[in-house]
Amino acid sequence: MASTGGRSRLKTVYKNKRSIGPLHTCGSVAVSGDGSRLVTCVAEEALLTNILTGEEICRFSGDTQSITSLCLTPSASQLIVFTSAPSLRVYEIPTAATKNKIHPVRVVAHAHDAPVHVCTIDPSSTYLASGSADGVVKVWDIKRGYITHIFKGHGGTVSALKFNFPRDPSVVVPQKILQLITASVDTRIRIFDLTATASKGDQGALRPIAVLEGHISVPRGLDVTPDGKWLISGGRDSVVLVWNLHAKSTGAKSAEAAKGKGKSNSPVLAQTIPVMERIEAVGLLEVGDLVPSSSASQLRFYTAGEKGIIRIWNVKDSSVLYSLNQVVDQQAEDQEEQRQIVEAVYLPLISTIVSIHADQNILFYDLNTRSLRRQLIGFNDEIVDAVFLSPNAPKSIDSHIAFATNSSLIRIYSTAGLDARLLTGHTEIVLSLDHGAGGKLFASGSKDRSVRLWAPASPNDELPTEWGCVAICEGHAESVGTIAMSRTSGEGDTPGVQFMFSGSQDRTIKMWYIGDVPLVFDVSQHDQSLVKCKSLTTHKAHEKDINSLDVAPNDRLLASGSQDRTAKVYEIDFSRASGDRSAHGEIKLLGTCKGHKRGIWTVKFGRSERVLATGSGDKTVKLWNLEDFTCVKTFEGHTNSVLRVDFINHGMQLVTSASDGLVKLWNVREEECTATMDNHEDKVWALAVSTDERTIVSAAADSVVTFWQDCTEEQERENEAKRSELVLREQDFMNYRSLHDYRKAIQLALAMQQPGRLLSLFKDIRATPSESAADASSVTGNGAVDEVLRTLGGSDLARLLRYVRDWNPNAKTSGVAQGVLYAVMKLRSADDVIAAFTDEAQEGILQSSGQESVKSTPSGNTALKELVDGMIPYTERHLSRMDRLVQDSFVVDYILSEMDDGMFDGQDADTMDVDTEVSS
Repeated sequence: MASTGGRSRLKTVYKNKRSIGPLHTCGSVAVSGDGSRLVTCVAEEALLTNILTGEEICRFSGDTQSITSLCLTPSASQLIVFTSAPSLRVYEIPTAATKNKIHPVRVVAHAHDAPVHVCTIDPSSTYLASGSADGVVKVWDIKRGYITHIFKGHGGTVSALKFNFPRDPSVVVPQKILQLITASVDTRIRIFDLTATASKGDQGALRPIAVLEGHISVPRGLDVTPDGKWLISGGRDSVVLVWNLHAKSTGAKSAEAAKGKGKSNSPVLAQTIPVMERIEAVGLLEVGDLVPSSSASQLRFYTAGEKGIIRIWNVKDSSVLYSLNQVVDQQAEDQEEQRQIVEAVYLPLISTIVSIHADQNILFYDLNTRSLRRQLIGFNDEIVDAVFLSPNAPKSIDSHIAFATNSSLIRIYSTAGLDARLLTGHTEIVLSLDHGAGGKLFASGSKDRSVRLWAPASPNDELPTEWGCVAICEGHAESVGTIAMSRTSGEGDTPGVQFMFSGSQDRTIKMWYIGDVPLVFDVSQHDQSLVKCKSLTTHKAHEKDINSLDVAPNDRLLASGSQDRTAKVYEIDFSRASGDRSAHGEIKLLGTCKGHKRGIWTVKFGRSERVLATGSGDKTVKLWNLEDFTCVKTFEGHTNSVLRVDFINHGMQLVTSASDGLVKLWNVREEECTATMDNHEDKVWALAVSTDERTIVSAAADSVVTFWQDCTEEQERENEAKRSELVLREQDFMNYRSLHDYRKAIQLALAMQQPGRLLSLFKDIRATPSESAADASSVTGNGAVDEVLRTLGGSDLARLLRYVRDWNPNAKTSGVAQGVLYAVMKLRSADDVIAAFTDEAQEGILQSSGQESVKSTPSGNTALKELVDGMIPYTERHLSRMDRLVQDSFVVDYILSEMDDGMFDGQDADTMDVDTEVSS
């Protein structure tokens, strides 16, 4: 099945270039001030991600408890995490990416008596405030790790916290005001003075200096102007209140504050703004460097809540200046609940608002352009299909990839990072995707019994690519489980894809005419009516559900695979629309491929030959000849149902994915697996191959997307370099050995990690007698070898002792092993041997390599104990064997003496030289 042109080399190595896993599954989110790093919660761990590149920087080790709240210091140097234990954990933020988990530098095991749901840090990164479910607020000194204040009296769970450290550049002598503003479920807002300290049992200093009453539901957001004059609060009562903190106490509208304390200023409610939605986050916006706060009419603020929209408000006339993320009117109620905003973060340095939604999506809005700049999808759930897209072709190919998940929303990722878009339109779960020729237009089939076609908007280099629905195909009676678009683009006056097939659970195949579908989505006419595609033909194809469809590269054949264990091949008869004649199309059955024992999940035509590949629930892949529809090859190796199959490398190889979580690469000619890629823990439903075949994308039910990159050439070059280096080292070893330079020979054999050469070298040393007096007095019989063993490095000494352990069980090599072991014990102290294994363990941790010498060394003492335990039994066995040989030698001596019958008794053995005289 090889290609007829220039013979291609088989691809044998695909490496995990990058993965997209769950980014945010629950809990709070924190963003660095410059918007470059993001901290999210995944299960019981906190995850630090580089937003710009999509790279995972590190993970922070948890305490097996769920994270209830977290926050970053404004300097982004430390991360504060509260868990449901409830414990406080402080982490140092690493400067570079690391695969090792970051452990806390400080842990407070019992920080509160109840879980902490809100926490915040002051602008100077000095103080931390935490509010718990039992209504207690604690202020911590982050650097020193102790509590500075404890505020009680909240009537329930603390819902919001905000530090008020005013800074007014117009004041010559700044007034030292340090305040903490809190809100709780009793609807009250309290202001505490952090400069007051309780003394001699006076608890009055820890009481609030003001209690603001105005909300009738839980306040969820607080913010204060930099000069500390204006406070805004928003809550679930659908109103935003503006408070004047420096107003003179007049009695009217004044807060219940400073009872009899003689305060000159008392907070006053200045304005009430109805926002008509439950508020989860509110904050003031900066205009220029500072917020103009001489009057409330100049304030601007944002709100975010249940409708999933960020609104920018003007306090002067209580009006909305503009809104971000305009929602679609057709959203269902459950979708609205998923899209509601649960948290929002304002980043003044980059004029960006970050919104965190209930469906775990994180959106970045640019206030300058008033547009969505970046969207991160926290959790994809089960991914069922994937397809590459090229909206900017031919300028860039395969720049995006679309995913169908266990949702009605289609995810479109940029292949260069984590930026993604969600496409709304279907009302039920999307089951299948396919792209047309060129990769611009793509289609989706759903459980809502419809097929939608999507096209990119006009390219804009300044903004990310946007997509929109341009056509809809309706007519199936059941879910649309598979679709296949034309593989060739139109010519002449009819460019673009002309037809498309859809297969459904109603066991029929429909052919659709899509030649009049626009290839560009017009953003300005968002509410335009969709093109209704015409069904050219409907064919009753199978007895059970249709799982897969595929169109041949020349658009002449169609294949279908079904749960009825058969694959059918049809001839496509299509004529384009011209003049008054409308487009015509139909399909004719050519043959049926029978042989699978279970339902067929996938079918795929060969790209260069007339063959068809099918993957089935019987764990096999079969290759069929399209001339007589017979099975010519069967590939076995998966341990569960084969879900996807595709051809690569001019049809010389197959790539498959299965329910066993594996992606396999096959050699078609030899019917053998050449590579297995493992990065999934569940069914791999989605498989997509890039146009240049250098990238394979697999996505599974475990919500993980893996980009596999072809590294065959790089691996071959690396192997060739290693072979060349090994040849040079072997030549040097032979030269040292012939020159009797045993010192360098031993060191080189250890460096090459070749115990066989080292064994032969020690055998030669034992077999070669030395004539020098120094060598005669040496332990090993060679002074140079003694010197090598005496000065051998830590890890090299540990490696040598491991080789000795491996040689010791064999009687043929035990002599060399015992000789080397005896020399090491004579020349090195016990402390040296222990230190050698300790050094080896440390090198293994630092290098994290997969070498045998460091693979099983959790600690030096443990590794040394294992080695000694492995050597003692065989050494005792060799000793007992030698004892028996010595005893047998005495028996032989006795028998020989008896055989002589005492003829030489009384004579010296030296007189027995008869043989010598005869021989001479």
